[in-house]
Amino acid sequence: MTTFMDCPTVDVEDDRTGLSVETLRRALADNLFYIQGKWPEVASRNDFYLALAYTVRDRMMQRWLSSTRTLNKPEVRVVTYLSAEFLLGPHLGRNLINLGIEAPVKQAVQESGLDFAELIAQEEEPGLGNGGLGRLAACYMESMASLQIPAIGYGIRYEFGIFDQDICDGWQVEMTDKWLQYGNPWEIPHPEAAVTVGFGGYSEGYTDSDGRFRKRWVPGKQVKGIPYDTPIPGYHVNTVNTLRLWKAEAVESFDFQAFNVGNYYGAVNSKVTSENISKVLYPNDEQIEGKQLRLEQQFFFVSCALQDMIRIHLASGRTLYSFHEKFAAQLNDTHPAVGVAELMRLLIDDHDMGWDTAWEITQKTFAYTNHTLLPEALEKWTIALFGGLLPRHLEIIFEINQRFMDQVRVQTMNDPAKLASLSLIDESGDRYVRMANLASLGSHAINGVAALHSELVKQTILKDFHELFPGKICNVTNGVSPRRWIALSNPRLAALYTEKLGDGWLQDMEQLRQLEDYADDPGFRNYWRQIKREIKQDLATHIHSRTGIVVSPDSLFDVQVKRIHEYKRQHLNVLHIITLYQRLKQNPSLDIPPRTFIFGGKAAPGYRMAKLMIKFITAVGDVVNHDTAIGDRLKVVFLPDYNVTFGQRVYPAADLSEQISTAGKEASGTGNMKFSMGGALTIGTLDGANVEIRELVGDENFFLFGLVTEEVMALKARGYNPWDYYHSNPQLKDVIDLVNSGFFAKGDWGLFQDITNNLLYSDPYLLMADYSSYIEAQDRVSAAYKDQEYWSRMSILNAVRMGKFSSDRSIRDYCTDIWKVSPVPVELMAYDQAQAGLSVP
Repeated sequence: MTTFMDCPTVDVEDDRTGLSVETLRRALADNLFYIQGKWPEVASRNDFYLALAYTVRDRMMQRWLSSTRTLNKPEVRVVTYLSAEFLLGPHLGRNLINLGIEAPVKQAVQESGLDFAELIAQEEEPGLGNGGLGRLAACYMESMASLQIPAIGYGIRYEFGIFDQDICDGWQVEMTDKWLQYGNPWEIPHPEAAVTVGFGGYSEGYTDSDGRFRKRWVPGKQVKGIPYDTPIPGYHVNTVNTLRLWKAEAVESFDFQAFNVGNYYGAVNSKVTSENISKVLYPNDEQIEGKQLRLEQQFFFVSCALQDMIRIHLASGRTLYSFHEKFAAQLNDTHPAVGVAELMRLLIDDHDMGWDTAWEITQKTFAYTNHTLLPEALEKWTIALFGGLLPRHLEIIFEINQRFMDQVRVQTMNDPAKLASLSLIDESGDRYVRMANLASLGSHAINGVAALHSELVKQTILKDFHELFPGKICNVTNGVSPRRWIALSNPRLAALYTEKLGDGWLQDMEQLRQLEDYADDPGFRNYWRQIKREIKQDLATHIHSRTGIVVSPDSLFDVQVKRIHEYKRQHLNVLHIITLYQRLKQNPSLDIPPRTFIFGGKAAPGYRMAKLMIKFITAVGDVVNHDTAIGDRLKVVFLPDYNVTFGQRVYPAADLSEQISTAGKEASGTGNMKFSMGGALTIGTLDGANVEIRELVGDENFFLFGLVTEEVMALKARGYNPWDYYHSNPQLKDVIDLVNSGFFAKGDWGLFQDITNNLLYSDPYLLMADYSSYIEAQDRVSAAYKDQEYWSRMSILNAVRMGKFSSDRSIRDYCTDIWKVSPVPVELMAYDQAQAGLSVP
């Protein structure tokens, strides 16, 4: 007789960590039942998505907690990335790839009777950024984890992200981004780690117990910052870093005293006003209230971050005198620059540190990334607004500035121009605090984001800082994550690379150069074209579904997707479309390849000209797309709601990448890199990272046009007159006249007059001057596309020479040149389900 003791042992995987298909299916069922509280017959697609997300998150937890424990060790140096924006994109697909579990999870989902692609598409994208700045921060967080760099990202958990965009009668319509309405399975709130942030009030002097005169801030109101943590896993490593986003709440959410006397609004007023701080991404700053809220947002998350960093450091048993040895804090543009004053306040007022020591620690802690040369993006705040909201910080900034000006007077022999340029205070008009100057002075390093941009920073906006502190400004060219922008968004191309090289290229993009010889292999070129056509067909299907417009995957996909702004010159692209349209109308037998022009991008709600540019694009498209004499030879598409998911669909499908900003205006750009990684050829000016892309892919594989930066400056200095180009170029004149006639506005000749008048009477971004060169370059594009073998060769070389533009390379540069940090491999905490009983020492 067989006894129980004679039965064979059966190993059953832990439902939270196991990776067999059977265990994953069981975990999906458990999470649906126990977390969602649903059974399959009544569960929605979102319930199934959430069950899957929790299943994947469980498989990160051991790595995440182990990484956090490693980060907290006193000897481990940590990067903190302070950014007002993190445009993360969907988590699920990226996490599956980085954890290396996509195949078994996909099989488990399918064997459970679910559609894997539908669940991936179900995820609501967190719109926590306006564009490139926030997307760069997301790529950098992922690369730091992949390179095993201990890091924390700090930002704001906006309840409503950047608006969702629809197009109605050709105009942009903004709709609320409710990304949290069905829950966010990737975040874990930690209310026990809340901090308090003050605003307003006044500062006062007092004498401490040692008889020393000191200052303290007495805030007029306080709000509570609640951290919400999101895991950022590295690729095939144990490191899972933390993105810590802060939500604003009232210190006291409900005033019973007000309620009891019938003041029902007043009972919850504190809650409402406090939560406004993290309510929405960047309000319009045209009104004083909007400007104040934006400054409140910036100070709120920076103060939360610095208090959190101090708590982490002190908990490790070290003193604040070694704070800068523990943390390397990167300021992502000027939005977190107020951190310089806040760290000084915390060290001096709250932790009793001397001024000189606090200033030395502050400078050694911070580094500053400049992202723009545009004056409107170099933030400054009126003294009245800044002082009313942060009175103690204004005093500290005045003191920093006074000491700095004393130093400058000696070094420049009291040069008034230098003093005015370097001062943290702009003394003109209402007087302003200059945040770029504060960030530059309060940091030990400043970097631009492309080689050209960094040189222009030295020559223009920070010229005097560069002369006063030579060597302080360096370059770190931007990069993008190959895991997101190739492996996830372009799986067909990723599979081809892996077939030829193995999967090591995802950690070392320079390996792709080994494929250069394949550009001369007819069979490889043919397969390359097949992959590209399949991707284009997918996009064509999506375009028809989204807009009703039918486009051919055999046409040249000419793509410009980015934030809508005059300096990015989407309207120059439209002038080319009109030029081609006129040519075809005048000569129907003209031999040019069919083109599909694809636009995407959001205009800031208060930026009237950008919104008019969207209407211009759609109006021209409406005429061209319905002209039977043109047929499929030209199509114009504006795809609404540009975001990360949009980019994952569009970038790989492009044949031609439009990077046509006025030379000297684009800091770097990252869309140009994403396009080239997918094999698109670039038509562009020598602006931003275009310069370095052209150097690497080869002049012959890049369609260059336009004035260079020095020519732009010289032309403006001589006195630029756009009418000269209008009168001297009959083709350009015909295009402008056709627009002014109302041809693209159903006879309303005034609809686009603001655009044409701007071009004829001002043209600040030199479209008229660059038009002829642009048209000539586009003619070269058409000629090259006719020879598909030649085009494919150029496409291959563009893609495989893009190794430099991996965000991994960017992060290595930061680690070496600025942060002075090294990889720290994470040793996993032991966890055995059979012995997992809680035991508190």
